Amino acid sequence: MIKIRKSKERGHFNYGWLDTFHTFSFSQYYNQEYNGFNSLRVINEDKIQPGEGFDTHGHKDMEIITYIISGALEHKDSMGNKFVVKKGEIQKMSAGTGVKHSEFNHSKTQPVHLLQIWILPTKSNLPPDYQQKEIEFKDKLNLLISPKKNNNSLTINQDVELYVSKLKKDEKINYNLSRNNAWLQLINGQITINNQKLESGDGATITQEKSLEIKSITDSEFLLFDLI
Repeated sequence: MIKIRKSKERGHFNYGWLDTFHTFSFSQYYNQEYNGFNSLRVINEDKIQPGEGFDTHGHKDMEIITYIISGALEHKDSMGNKFVVKKGEIQKMSAGTGVKHSEFNHSKTQPVHLLQIWILPTKSNLPPDYQQKEIEFKDKLNLLISPKKNNNSLTINQDVELYVSKLKKDEKINYNLSRNNAWLQLINGQITINNQKLESGDGATITQEKSLEIKSITDSEFLLFDLI
């Protein structure tokens, strides 16, 4: 079964410095029907204006993933890490026992456009950890994050695999699900999943499906979460 989460139905707040869409309940936004999916807790699509960002704040017991769509974001944390995450890179931070960090757009002209994703870990009070890498778009479907390091993937404290795809118009992917559930988040373009159409910003819960046929109607980019 595939259920589409339409982009326009997400929670939306524009604070001036931050324009944000919430797929799931988050902060001021609550939706009983979309209060997370499996271990997937947050998918926020954020646009941060030049010279703005998130001041130092704390997290605990959460796997936090940042996927940059355009622009660049500086990350600083209490583990001593200070890195800039750019388009074409993926970042994962395990908050574990507790981490404080800040995120800032130092550009004077360009907003940074990103997806921030939170996934619940399998255990509480794990050691904090930080990982970042350049994405290698070698195939139609590319593994970014998995429970064990696999094909240079980042690792996560949960039984989930995260893939990214960039398809040209009329290309397609056939994917056999290795777990019970999946979520697809379309970043841009138009696609069909098993003949159901998605447009930019749409997401989809996928349950009781053994395989997926994903076809691109236009050039498209999406994330696919294979979840227990």
